[in-house]
Amino acid sequence: MGDARQLRRIILRIGWAGVVVLALIAIGTLGFYHIADDNGDGNWSDALYMTLISISTVGYGEIIPLRTIEDRLFAGVMSIAGLGALTFLFTSLSVFFLEKDLDTSLRRRRMEKHIQKLRQHFIICGFGRVGRSVGRELQNTGRHFVAIDAEEERFDDNLDKFPGLLYLQGDASDDDLLEAADIQDARGLFAVTGDDSRNLMIIITARQLNPGLRIVSRAQEARNVEKMRKVGADAVVSPDFTGGIRLASAMVRPHVVGFLDEMVKSDKNVRVEEVAVPANFPPTRVGDLRLRSPDYILLAVREEDGAWIFNPKVDDIVHSGSTIIALANPSGRAQLKAHLIEKLS
Repeated sequence: MGDARQLRRIILRIGWAGVVVLALIAIGTLGFYHIADDNGDGNWSDALYMTLISISTVGYGEIIPLRTIEDRLFAGVMSIAGLGALTFLFTSLSVFFLEKDLDTSLRRRRMEKHIQKLRQHFIICGFGRVGRSVGRELQNTGRHFVAIDAEEERFDDNLDKFPGLLYLQGDASDDDLLEAADIQDARGLFAVTGDDSRNLMIIITARQLNPGLRIVSRAQEARNVEKMRKVGADAVVSPDFTGGIRLASAMVRPHVVGFLDEMVKSDKNVRVEEVAVPANFPPTRVGDLRLRSPDYILLAVREEDGAWIFNPKVDDIVHSGSTIIALANPSGRAQLKAHLIEKLS
């Protein structure tokens, strides 16, 4: 915010300096015209020329004779005033361009410092319509993310919707840029640009840099879904396929769709969340875990071998490597994680 105010002040200075220079040109042209007219050879072109060489202190030659002390004093004052005004104008212009470059460099450096402090964050490659929707969902559920896009305007136009947005401008398939986004400490990456070939390159690069990273990709063409899975995507979403299922669901199970829509729109930020049971967690009965809270509801347990236990009973066993599925808000998710860690200790 302070940087923006500083730039506005510099622009204001440039504007006033420009006004002063134009005013000096107008005054000087009128003055030299009258001097020339007194000599019997008044000419607007010569007057403008004399003004320009005076305020710029170039002094190629006086085409209008300055015979009296008043004429020479006028020319001297114009030279001093013009030199000051032009110096102020060009200094302000230099500061403006340097400030913009410096502001960009400092802002990127600050971004990278903040990013390096993140752990278990997400990286969104492509901050278009789909990328922003992903970012909004992560923001609403209290998860940190870093956005990457080649067009910086996409960030500038959405800073009010994403307060404290961390972003990097450039090609998301570039190794250095993904390293700057701290891909080694990231929990997951979204390849959601509008170009399938670009998403493929992002998947390949990300998988090489962090083999254990979870990658979810967008596929415009259904024929590219399998290719993305082969090069390393853990999940691929095709808007056409997903849209078709959504349309059918809206027809045959409208209340379920309505419930899910309201859940997403609600300011409570309640979602169906998953929490991994920590390593070395001893086998424990669900009843002994005492998983009760107004901020979450236990729905299911997915066991390590892939088996599902829906609506777990008190005698069902939770093991290390299982995943607990719960309807929870961000606070409830944090409570559930803390509760499992507490049981572990």
